Amino acid sequence: MEAILHIDLIGILKTIFNTAGIGYIIIFGIIFAESGLLIGFFLPGDSLLFTAGLLASQGIISLWILIVVVIVAAISGDTVGYWFGHKVGPMIFKREDSRIFKKENLMRAEKFYERHGAKTIVLARFIPFIRTFAPIVAGVGNMKYRTFLIYNIAGGIVWAVSVPIAGYYLFRYIPNIDKYLLPIILLIIVISAIPAILEFIRSKKKK
Repeated sequence: MEAILHIDLIGILKTIFNTAGIGYIIIFGIIFAESGLLIGFFLPGDSLLFTAGLLASQGIISLWILIVVVIVAAISGDTVGYWFGHKVGPMIFKREDSRIFKKENLMRAEKFYERHGAKTIVLARFIPFIRTFAPIVAGVGNMKYRTFLIYNIAGGIVWAVSVPIAGYYLFRYIPNIDKYLLPIILLIIVISAIPAILEFIRSKKKK
Protein backbone atom coordinates (compact mmCIF):
# COMPACT_ATOMS: atom_id res chain seq x y z
CA MET A 1 0.00 0.00 0.00
CA GLU A 2 2.85 2.38 0.83
CA ALA A 3 4.36 1.80 -2.61
CA ILE A 4 1.02 2.47 -4.28
CA LEU A 5 0.52 5.69 -2.35
CA HIS A 6 4.12 6.79 -2.87
CA ILE A 7 4.24 6.20 -6.63
CA ASP A 8 0.70 7.08 -7.62
CA LEU A 9 -0.02 10.14 -5.53
CA ILE A 10 3.31 11.84 -6.09
CA GLY A 11 3.40 10.85 -9.75
CA ILE A 12 -0.20 11.91 -10.37
CA LEU A 13 0.30 15.27 -8.68
CA LYS A 14 3.44 15.93 -10.69
CA THR A 15 1.56 15.14 -13.90
CA ILE A 16 -1.35 17.37 -12.89
CA PHE A 17 0.86 20.34 -12.07
CA ASN A 18 2.87 19.91 -15.24
CA THR A 19 -0.40 20.44 -17.11
CA ALA A 20 -0.84 24.20 -17.11
CA GLY A 21 -3.75 25.67 -15.20
CA ILE A 22 -5.48 22.60 -13.77
CA GLY A 23 -3.40 21.54 -10.76
CA TYR A 24 -4.75 24.03 -8.24
CA ILE A 25 -8.26 23.68 -9.67
CA ILE A 26 -8.22 19.91 -9.11
CA ILE A 27 -6.91 20.30 -5.55
CA PHE A 28 -9.62 22.89 -4.88
CA GLY A 29 -12.29 20.49 -6.17
CA ILE A 30 -11.05 17.54 -4.09
CA ILE A 31 -10.79 19.53 -0.85
CA PHE A 32 -14.14 21.22 -1.46
CA ALA A 33 -15.86 17.86 -2.03
CA GLU A 34 -14.19 16.18 0.93
CA SER A 35 -15.00 19.08 3.25
CA GLY A 36 -18.74 19.21 2.80
CA LEU A 37 -20.20 16.99 0.09
CA LEU A 38 -21.36 13.51 1.06
CA ILE A 39 -19.76 12.06 -2.06
CA GLY A 40 -16.33 13.30 -0.94
CA PHE A 41 -15.87 11.26 2.24
CA PHE A 42 -13.51 8.79 0.50
CA LEU A 43 -11.16 11.43 -0.93
CA PRO A 44 -7.56 11.60 0.39
CA GLY A 45 -7.43 15.11 1.87
CA ASP A 46 -4.55 14.71 4.35
CA SER A 47 -2.37 12.63 2.06
CA LEU A 48 -3.06 15.02 -0.83
CA LEU A 49 -2.01 18.10 1.16
CA PHE A 50 1.02 16.43 2.70
CA THR A 51 2.22 15.23 -0.71
CA ALA A 52 1.54 18.65 -2.23
CA GLY A 53 3.78 20.07 0.50
CA LEU A 54 6.53 17.69 -0.63
CA LEU A 55 6.17 18.94 -4.20
CA ALA A 56 6.26 22.54 -3.01
CA SER A 57 9.62 21.86 -1.34
CA GLN A 58 10.89 20.74 -4.77
CA GLY A 59 9.71 23.95 -6.39
CA ILE A 60 7.09 22.16 -8.52
CA ILE A 61 4.23 24.17 -7.00
CA SER A 62 3.91 27.31 -4.87
CA LEU A 63 3.39 26.54 -1.19
CA TRP A 64 1.55 29.79 -0.51
CA ILE A 65 -0.77 29.55 -3.49
CA LEU A 66 -1.53 25.98 -2.41
CA ILE A 67 -2.37 27.11 1.13
CA VAL A 68 -4.67 29.90 -0.07
CA VAL A 69 -6.47 27.54 -2.47
CA VAL A 70 -6.97 24.93 0.27
CA ILE A 71 -8.20 27.49 2.82
CA VAL A 72 -10.86 28.76 0.41
CA ALA A 73 -11.86 25.22 -0.62
CA ALA A 74 -12.05 23.93 2.96
CA ILE A 75 -14.08 26.83 4.33
CA SER A 76 -16.46 27.01 1.37
CA GLY A 77 -16.90 23.21 1.34
CA ASP A 78 -17.81 23.15 5.03
CA THR A 79 -20.21 26.03 4.49
CA VAL A 80 -22.04 24.12 1.76
CA GLY A 81 -22.16 21.06 4.02
CA TYR A 82 -23.63 23.09 6.88
CA TRP A 83 -26.40 24.60 4.75
CA PHE A 84 -27.17 21.24 3.21
CA GLY A 85 -27.66 19.77 6.67
CA HIS A 86 -29.57 22.82 7.87
CA LYS A 87 -32.03 22.78 4.96
CA VAL A 88 -32.37 19.07 4.22
CA GLY A 89 -31.88 17.53 7.67
CA PRO A 90 -35.07 18.76 9.36
CA MET A 91 -37.11 17.77 6.29
CA ILE A 92 -35.76 14.24 6.51
CA PHE A 93 -36.43 13.97 10.24
CA LYS A 94 -40.03 15.16 9.85
CA ARG A 95 -40.72 11.73 8.45
CA GLU A 96 -41.94 8.96 10.68
CA ASP A 97 -39.24 7.16 12.64
CA SER A 98 -37.46 4.37 10.78
CA ARG A 99 -34.38 2.25 11.36
CA ILE A 100 -32.17 4.88 9.74
CA PHE A 101 -33.87 8.18 10.61
CA LYS A 102 -35.04 8.84 14.16
CA LYS A 103 -36.18 12.16 15.64
CA GLU A 104 -34.34 11.23 18.83
CA ASN A 105 -31.05 11.34 16.91
CA LEU A 106 -31.79 14.87 15.69
CA MET A 107 -32.35 16.01 19.27
CA ARG A 108 -29.09 14.38 20.31
CA ALA A 109 -27.26 16.18 17.51
CA GLU A 110 -28.72 19.51 18.61
CA LYS A 111 -27.66 18.94 22.24
CA PHE A 112 -24.19 17.73 21.20
CA TYR A 113 -23.49 20.83 19.11
CA GLU A 114 -24.78 23.10 21.88
CA ARG A 115 -22.15 21.60 24.18
CA HIS A 116 -19.22 20.71 21.94
CA GLY A 117 -19.99 22.23 18.53
CA ALA A 118 -17.08 24.67 18.34
CA LYS A 119 -14.43 22.12 19.31
CA THR A 120 -15.98 19.50 17.05
CA ILE A 121 -15.76 21.68 13.93
CA VAL A 122 -12.05 22.38 14.52
CA LEU A 123 -11.02 18.87 15.58
CA ALA A 124 -13.05 17.14 12.85
CA ARG A 125 -11.01 18.99 10.22
CA PHE A 126 -8.05 16.73 11.01
CA ILE A 127 -9.93 13.42 10.97
CA PRO A 128 -10.71 11.77 7.61
CA PHE A 129 -14.36 10.81 7.02
CA ILE A 130 -15.44 12.76 10.13
CA ARG A 131 -14.58 16.12 8.52
CA THR A 132 -16.99 15.39 5.67
CA PHE A 133 -19.96 14.79 7.96
CA ALA A 134 -19.25 17.23 10.83
CA PRO A 135 -20.52 20.37 9.02
CA ILE A 136 -23.59 18.51 7.75
CA VAL A 137 -24.43 17.28 11.25
CA ALA A 138 -23.82 20.82 12.58
CA GLY A 139 -26.46 22.05 10.14
CA VAL A 140 -28.86 19.26 11.05
CA GLY A 141 -28.29 20.03 14.74
CA ASN A 142 -29.15 23.72 14.25
CA MET A 143 -25.77 24.97 15.43
CA LYS A 144 -25.75 28.78 15.21
CA TYR A 145 -24.27 29.73 11.85
CA ARG A 146 -22.17 32.55 13.27
CA THR A 147 -20.50 30.17 15.72
CA PHE A 148 -20.08 27.56 13.00
CA LEU A 149 -18.52 30.10 10.62
CA ILE A 150 -15.96 31.32 13.18
CA TYR A 151 -14.71 27.83 13.97
CA ASN A 152 -15.02 26.68 10.38
CA ILE A 153 -12.63 29.48 9.37
CA ALA A 154 -10.27 28.74 12.28
CA GLY A 155 -10.19 24.99 11.61
CA GLY A 156 -9.86 25.45 7.86
CA ILE A 157 -6.90 27.80 8.21
CA VAL A 158 -5.05 25.66 10.78
CA TRP A 159 -5.53 22.49 8.69
CA ALA A 160 -4.69 24.11 5.35
CA VAL A 161 -1.51 25.64 6.75
CA SER A 162 -0.19 22.89 9.03
CA VAL A 163 -0.42 19.80 6.80
CA PRO A 164 1.26 21.20 3.63
CA ILE A 165 3.93 22.96 5.71
CA ALA A 166 4.64 19.69 7.54
CA GLY A 167 5.23 17.99 4.19
CA TYR A 168 7.29 20.94 2.95
CA TYR A 169 9.74 21.09 5.86
CA LEU A 170 10.01 17.36 6.52
CA PHE A 171 11.09 16.81 2.92
CA ARG A 172 13.62 19.64 3.11
CA TYR A 173 15.28 18.47 6.32
CA ILE A 174 14.85 14.68 6.30
CA PRO A 175 16.43 12.80 3.36
CA ASN A 176 14.15 10.38 1.45
CA ILE A 177 11.17 11.24 3.65
CA ASP A 178 8.88 10.59 0.69
CA LYS A 179 9.64 6.86 1.04
CA TYR A 180 7.78 6.89 4.35
CA LEU A 181 4.74 8.78 3.11
CA LEU A 182 2.08 6.31 4.27
CA PRO A 183 3.35 5.86 7.88
CA ILE A 184 3.68 9.64 8.26
CA ILE A 185 0.14 10.24 7.01
CA LEU A 186 -1.22 7.56 9.34
CA LEU A 187 0.71 9.14 12.22
CA ILE A 188 -0.80 12.55 11.41
CA ILE A 189 -4.29 11.02 11.43
CA VAL A 190 -3.70 9.24 14.76
CA ILE A 191 -2.26 12.36 16.44
CA SER A 192 -5.11 14.48 15.06
CA ALA A 193 -7.71 12.06 16.43
CA ILE A 194 -6.30 12.05 19.98
CA PRO A 195 -8.06 15.27 21.15
CA ALA A 196 -11.40 14.02 19.82
CA ILE A 197 -10.93 10.65 21.55
CA LEU A 198 -10.01 12.32 24.86
CA GLU A 199 -13.05 14.60 24.61
CA PHE A 200 -15.28 11.59 23.96
CA ILE A 201 -13.85 9.79 27.01
CA ARG A 202 -14.39 12.90 29.18
CA SER A 203 -18.01 13.24 28.07
CA LYS A 204 -18.62 9.55 28.88
CA LYS A 205 -17.15 9.99 32.37
CA LYS A 206 -19.35 13.05 32.99
CA LYS A 207 -22.42 11.02 32.08
